[in-house]
Amino acid sequence: MTLDAPTLRQMAQRLQSGKTSSRALVEACLERIADPAGEGQRVYVKLHAAAARAAADALDQLRAAGAHPHPLAGVPVSIKDLFDEVGQTTRAGSKVLADAPPAAMDAPAVTRLRAAGLIVLGRANMTEFAFSGVGLNPHFGTPLNPWDRATGRIPGGSSSGAAVSVTDGMAHGAVGTDTGGSCRIPAALCGLVGFKPTASRVPRDGVFPLSFSLDSVGPLGRSVDCCATLDAILSGHPMAPPLPEIGAAGLDLVVPTDLGLDDLDETVADTFARALSRLSQAGVRITDQAVPAIAEVPALNAKGGLAAAESWAIHRARLADRAAADRYDPRVRVRIERGAEMDAADLVDVQRGRLDLTSRFHAALARHDAFVWPTVPTVAPPVSALRAEADYARINMAMLRNPSVANIMNACAISVPCHRPGEPPVGLMLIGPHGGDRRLLTVAKAVEAVVRETP
Repeated sequence: MTLDAPTLRQMAQRLQSGKTSSRALVEACLERIADPAGEGQRVYVKLHAAAARAAADALDQLRAAGAHPHPLAGVPVSIKDLFDEVGQTTRAGSKVLADAPPAAMDAPAVTRLRAAGLIVLGRANMTEFAFSGVGLNPHFGTPLNPWDRATGRIPGGSSSGAAVSVTDGMAHGAVGTDTGGSCRIPAALCGLVGFKPTASRVPRDGVFPLSFSLDSVGPLGRSVDCCATLDAILSGHPMAPPLPEIGAAGLDLVVPTDLGLDDLDETVADTFARALSRLSQAGVRITDQAVPAIAEVPALNAKGGLAAAESWAIHRARLADRAAADRYDPRVRVRIERGAEMDAADLVDVQRGRLDLTSRFHAALARHDAFVWPTVPTVAPPVSALRAEADYARINMAMLRNPSVANIMNACAISVPCHRPGEPPVGLMLIGPHGGDRRLLTVAKAVEAVVRETP
């Protein structure tokens, strides 16, 4: 991780005071991307270097003239390769869409970033079509986890390039998508904060879909405040006030005892227990509680669930073309093709079952500030551990198990680092109610102040 890792708020202060310039920020990111010993070639599938420099110069001139753009104007960020940009082909991490026509306009999320003056430095690598939690990409390479490059560990997915762009100083924030954990998994494994908003909070127009029912657009950043700032921009409230300072004492958190605590590795179990202990000492009320709706999620998804059914609807025409089908990552293709096994009655069962589980889940959550779990059950495994298909499938499902609950329940959720410096990254996940995004971010900021251990 870059040694100079300011938050977005600190970055805004530096720009305002003249201690740095947008051009300097862009050049520093481009230098890291170009470093042949770094991950730049695997992090970005398309770089907008000339456009970024031109935008940076224009914003620096505005500030020099006494104009007052958005505080973050001139800060370079990355966007996942799922978002439409005018004149660019949206490949979604795949070779299948390489010949697709360029987008006619920016996705609304990208429009909002640009309107606030943020500089889109480039398009970040990802799992093909966002359909995996581990972050491997056989077409464009896999950016390696910053925690242990020597071993070559997975970054988490599907927003793999988004996470590594921030950890390695190739961007100062990132925008990804989250259908079953795709912002929170790489954030947890790479030591960042990742936020999954209520799905309807940020427009998904112009974002290549995985699942119409489960997709959401969310940020990754160095702090909860960073994610809250980006979320405000993405949700159409660019000048939202800072999160209130509420303190952790008096918060009421519940640890669901169903599913999410199973099969934790020793590092995650110990780190999570230590985080809960610190929260308890800070005056947080923490209780263990069975939440039967969570226990029923695996049965609901037994035939692949909404993600398989809806991705099959999106891709079935391409997969019927043998030449196109052969260009898919086989591990992604097999997950999509599970949707072909579901008939209309199966899909109705899943949709109605989801409504029932969501209702009961929110009833259990209503009396509390948030549910709390480890984001994922293990630290990042080596890429080499996923060579066998059975191991890939097992590890992928393990990564998705906890975070996907929030998507199924149409809730909001956030992953916050809770490990000590020098230890393997571990994320603590807070799940809040549908529409309770700003409150969850406020709670997460208070929790972060307690569990995020600094040197």
